[in-house]
Amino acid sequence: MALVVQKYGGTSMGSIERIKNVAKRVAKGFDEGNEMVVVVSAMSGETNKLVALANETCEFPDLREYDVLVAAGEQVSIALLSMTLIGMGYKAKSYHGWQVPIITDSVSSKARIEEIPDEKVRADLKNGVIVIVAGFQGIDRQGNVTTLGRGGSDTSAVAMAAALKADVCEIYTDVDGVYTTDPNICTDARKVEKISYDEMLELASLGAKVLQIRSVEFAKKYNVDIHVRSSFNDNQGTMVTKEDKDMEAVLVSGIAYDKNEAKIAVMHVPDKPGIAAKLLTPLSDANISVDMIVQNVSQSGSTDFTFTVTKADFKKALMITNEAAKIVEAKEVISDENISKISIVGVGMRSHAGVATKMFQTLAQEGINIQMISTSEIKVSVVIDAKYTELAVRVLHDAFGMSGK
Repeated sequence: MALVVQKYGGTSMGSIERIKNVAKRVAKGFDEGNEMVVVVSAMSGETNKLVALANETCEFPDLREYDVLVAAGEQVSIALLSMTLIGMGYKAKSYHGWQVPIITDSVSSKARIEEIPDEKVRADLKNGVIVIVAGFQGIDRQGNVTTLGRGGSDTSAVAMAAALKADVCEIYTDVDGVYTTDPNICTDARKVEKISYDEMLELASLGAKVLQIRSVEFAKKYNVDIHVRSSFNDNQGTMVTKEDKDMEAVLVSGIAYDKNEAKIAVMHVPDKPGIAAKLLTPLSDANISVDMIVQNVSQSGSTDFTFTVTKADFKKALMITNEAAKIVEAKEVISDENISKISIVGVGMRSHAGVATKMFQTLAQEGINIQMISTSEIKVSVVIDAKYTELAVRVLHDAFGMSGK
């Protein structure tokens, strides 16, 4: 007998017919002798509808109440799946995040999981119950409903797998694994059979939509193997696991792109100690994450300070930055929402030289200008004009020989 945690996304739960298909897959796992814990997202489109309602109330909705609202989508999903399984003759029980409980910090809309007591769930599993858990949500130590941010159901599932010491965490989605890049852009993109936590972490942080970044962080920290699979077929997917020597032989494992970023540049800032902190501290205080940062120092004794944030945080970040710019006596603040981040990722970069050069040459040959550059041990990212996104992905995919053909 194995303990299996399965997670089904919004597309997999998008209709009653699809929920019935999920129930059949869960029942099959149970009939094979496994203890089953199932984490589900809201039905596709439901969270977006709730977010739109919140935004109609005011420009910046209260975040505590925002969490109460958007957590409602998963309540529908867990009830419908439980009802379906019970109707099929199985014992099933639904849990809100707060009923497990999935205990988080108190950062509304971006909460982090701190602890998951497992007594209730283990008692149900022992009694032959299929446990259905609402993803994306939890409760803080003051009793407030919290949510984990978009894509947070992946994190819920991996965290449950870690807490229960599950044998595997299966993430079911609308794609049948991790591909070398978006198949919608490159029709010859290849499915990756196995990928390291570090590579997946980079791809998730860089815009790949298959797994949410915090779910991969959890998996790496607690050594949870993640099997990314499609809920629409029985094909083997991609295993996200510990790095091995075979992975290092591959120069570039994946190419990611992210159009969900915006650039803010603070121009002609005095070049003296503490300026960067004065510009970024107000953003961190507002729980706004800054991604890429570039600082250019001129001979005149001033500097231009440029950074990127998500489009969701852009309006608030720009307002805060304008205020901070006045304090540091910057000349002006300019911004650009029409950018895209393109990234190449691979653990093979650790032992191979010239990868960044090849990337830059490939983009230059297509007349694509690079606005910002960021590197790590296994990643190179660039910011370009958004209109060149698809072209950049295709030419880089070809340049690094990643075709599945």
